[in-house]
Amino acid sequence: MLDLVMLIVGLALTIVGSSGLVDGASGLARRFGVSQLVIGLTIVAFGTSSPELVVNIMAAVRGTPDLAIGNILGSNIFNIFVILGITALVYPISIRHSTIWREVPLSILAMVVLAIMANDRLVEGGAISVISRGDGIVLLLFFAIFLAYVYNSMKVDRALIKNNSAPDEKPQAPVWKGLLFTVGGLAGLYLGGRWLVTGATGLATTMGVSDAVIGLTIVAAGTSMPELATSVAAAIKRKPDIAIGNVVGSNLFNVFFVLGTTATISPLPYREVMNLDMAMATLGSVLLFALVFLRRGRRVDRIEGGLLVVLYLAYLGYMLSTL
Repeated sequence: MLDLVMLIVGLALTIVGSSGLVDGASGLARRFGVSQLVIGLTIVAFGTSSPELVVNIMAAVRGTPDLAIGNILGSNIFNIFVILGITALVYPISIRHSTIWREVPLSILAMVVLAIMANDRLVEGGAISVISRGDGIVLLLFFAIFLAYVYNSMKVDRALIKNNSAPDEKPQAPVWKGLLFTVGGLAGLYLGGRWLVTGATGLATTMGVSDAVIGLTIVAAGTSMPELATSVAAAIKRKPDIAIGNVVGSNLFNVFFVLGTTATISPLPYREVMNLDMAMATLGSVLLFALVFLRRGRRVDRIEGGLLVVLYLAYLGYMLSTL
């Protein structure tokens, strides 16, 4: 019971903490004249993925690599199949040409690179499979390249930058309030991540379920709640670019930055049994790339959204049946 309480409280704190971090940092950015475009591409992207980062760091420190890897794979699976699926059910999502041919293929590449790094025994014939510190550094270098690409895209799209750099008509919050929300959000993320990992690990031990399964399901869904809230809100407000960008950007952030940081802190032993989940995460990006060509208009309609959710439920059912 105590583990379950810690799990629930930890989930709540990570969600509330990430929300406070985004609000506080965005307020500070507006206060100091940073454009809304830059805020969305940096602060919001970091904020919605910060629960995964905190949980993974705690998992690495506590020596539960299956939970760390499962959290990233599960979050990426949840992001595309559930979050994008539910968002499309709320309102069909139009996808930019650049997103189809750049960001989505990059997310596919991220999963392929991760699969090669993780499967040392299959690829190199090594004694064990591990995502090493070297692999983590390479992932962080990929993240640096992605940031350079984002920065270059902002420079090229001058008209978009100009539109998003217009003066904010909303009243600006005082600096102390932005700092309070930012610090409070970070504190909530730290405590929430610590309790979440402790509760999830204890619950898995009590129920006889592996850390990987807990990470792929409960922890992954919980840490993806900020992305779900952001994407659904964007769909309701008819802002599809934010919805699709949030999902694809979060997946890239999870693999390149979160998992790269985690592996750099502590190498992560990898079990080949998780290759099914690796394949499912890769399939999500490939399926997203394929779905936009099934209908005219380059968008994910309600039918495709429903299909994504059904596929996730089938995957979840299979996982539960193997316990």
